[in-house]
Amino acid sequence: MKILVTGGAGYKGILLSERLLNLGYDVTILDNFMYGYESVLHLLPNKKLDIIKLDIRNITESITKKYDVIFHLAGISGMPACAANPHSAEHINVEATKKLVNLLSDDQIIINASTTSSYGNFNGIADEKSEIVPVSLYGKTKWVAEKIVQEKNNSISLRFATVFGLSPKMRNDLLVNDFVYKAVVDRSIIIFAGYSKRTFIHMQDVIDSYIFCLNNFNIMKNDVYNVGDEKLNFSKIDIAKAIKNYVDFELIDSSLPDLDNRDFTISFQKIKKFGYQTKIELDYGIKELSKLYSFYRYNLPYNII
Repeated sequence: MKILVTGGAGYKGILLSERLLNLGYDVTILDNFMYGYESVLHLLPNKKLDIIKLDIRNITESITKKYDVIFHLAGISGMPACAANPHSAEHINVEATKKLVNLLSDDQIIINASTTSSYGNFNGIADEKSEIVPVSLYGKTKWVAEKIVQEKNNSISLRFATVFGLSPKMRNDLLVNDFVYKAVVDRSIIIFAGYSKRTFIHMQDVIDSYIFCLNNFNIMKNDVYNVGDEKLNFSKIDIAKAIKNYVDFELIDSSLPDLDNRDFTISFQKIKKFGYQTKIELDYGIKELSKLYSFYRYNLPYNII
């Protein structure tokens, strides 16, 4: 089986590519490498790996026709990055996804990275049948892209909780990662809208979910799934207090509103019915991130996967 991973050098993509290679698949990473090449260097000796340096907007059928499965991760990820680059967000997250889907034949599989951010500000417990009312351009573009993917047979879209944890290509803007960094490096966290709730998932559970969907594709195909666990539905205050168990810092609860005003609790029962379960708790992620940020420093406020 030949597999293409778009955005394969990014935060999630590089670990997914590595896992697929370890499972014996022929893997091609497609990425524009705008944030460097370092994340792929350790995989280069693997003879089953190919790499294509290309912007997803320029993908062609001559590339896509070679693959049995496409994991579509390429895009501008997160509210700040999309707000800073609205034109690119529309063209990369939506138009490039449409182009990719139109290039695929009926027998090719696409597994698409979507997001629970699209639920926006939801009163109640959101499941896959709940109304989608995005409160950010990021949530909107990913929801539109998801609908485009679902128009194709042989597709799955995964609405991920907010990811935390380590990767060769770190994203430091994600909430848990960001909070731990600030606690360790700045010794303070300023929280806006501290009691708004989000949902979280460790990176390794994300990679497990991709492989789970590939292995169970025939019984899961042509549908959308929230990916995470109810036990990782937390408020921002909850996250900060959990970090305080391991790091000494000042917690400042601001009265100002948050520009990212998502607030929701998510149900993950649909994917659990097929047998998927997360394994890694919040505390594990906090401890590994604390170890990383004891020496790691970064300059970019956000990254594109």
